[in-house]
Amino acid sequence: MNLNQLKYVLTVAASPSMRDAATKLYVSQPALSSSIMELENELGILIFERSNKGIILTDAGREFLVYAKKVIGQYEILEERYLSSDKDKEQFSVSTQHYNFAIRSFSNVISRFVPEKYSFSIHETKTREVLENVRDLKSEVGVVSYSGNNEKVLKKLLKEYQLEFVPLMQRETYVYVWKGHPFADRKEISLEELRDYPCVVFDQTDDSNLYLTEEAMADYDFAKLIKSDDRATTMELIASLKGYSIGSGMLSEGDAILQGLVSIKLLEEDPLIIGYITRKGSSLSIYGQAYVEELLKFKEII
Repeated sequence: MNLNQLKYVLTVAASPSMRDAATKLYVSQPALSSSIMELENELGILIFERSNKGIILTDAGREFLVYAKKVIGQYEILEERYLSSDKDKEQFSVSTQHYNFAIRSFSNVISRFVPEKYSFSIHETKTREVLENVRDLKSEVGVVSYSGNNEKVLKKLLKEYQLEFVPLMQRETYVYVWKGHPFADRKEISLEELRDYPCVVFDQTDDSNLYLTEEAMADYDFAKLIKSDDRATTMELIASLKGYSIGSGMLSEGDAILQGLVSIKLLEEDPLIIGYITRKGSSLSIYGQAYVEELLKFKEII
C-alpha cells in the first residue's frame, strides 16, 4: 500500500466513473484499475463493486475511505509545512461554514499583524470538512453551527473528533429572497406560503451529511429544492427563479455577493447555535489566538 494508491481510491470515490478519475489523475484507465485491484488484494477487501453500470463503494470501501482521507490529509499538511516553497513563511489556516463574520475576523487578523511573509488560508466549506480540517490540524480553528434537528449528530462528532465547541451566538431562522421578490416587503413568512418557489440550499454532496447541513429546517420536505455549492450561483438562482434560501438573517452590507438580498423572519422556529471549534489540548499559534479574539467580539451567549 502506498500514498498513490490511497490518492487513487479517493479520486475514484469522488468521480462519476473510472475513466473520469483516470483523466484527473493523468494515468491510463487500465493502470488505475490495476493499481486499485492490487491494493484490494493486499488488503483482502473489496473497496469498489464493479458492474456494467459503473463502480460504487462497498461498505468496507467506505470504512477504508475514512482512514485514507486521514492519511492523505496528514501527508498534505507535512508536505505543505516542510516541502513547500512557502515553508519559510508564516502559516495559518481556518475552516468555516458560510458566515461573513468568520471571514471578516480572518481579514482582521491579517490586518492586525501584517507579517512580512505569510501563507494563510481560509476554507469556506462543508460542515464535515470543517470538523475534519480542525481534527487533522489542517486548520487551527473552525466555525460551525447546529440547529435542533442536527444537534445530537454534531455533538457526537465533536466528541469523536476530540474537538471543543465554544458557542458565540444564537440566531433565529430567516429566509433570504431577492429584493424584487413578490414577498420582499414582508416582515414574517411561513414555508407554506413559499411552497411555489424553489428553496436553494448549500450542497453537502454526501447523503450521509444530511444531518450536518448548515441551514435550519433541514428535515422539512421542500416541494422544490435546488442544491448549489457556490455562493454566486446560489444568488443567481434566487434572483432569476424567485427562489429563497434559509439562514441566520445576518447580511453584511460590505459583501457584494449578498447585496440585493432581503431577509424575512421565518414563522417556523429552528434556531441556530453558531460557535467556533478547536482541537482539545492543542496550543494555538499567535494567529489562532488572535482569530479567536476576533470571533469573541461577536459572542452573545454567556
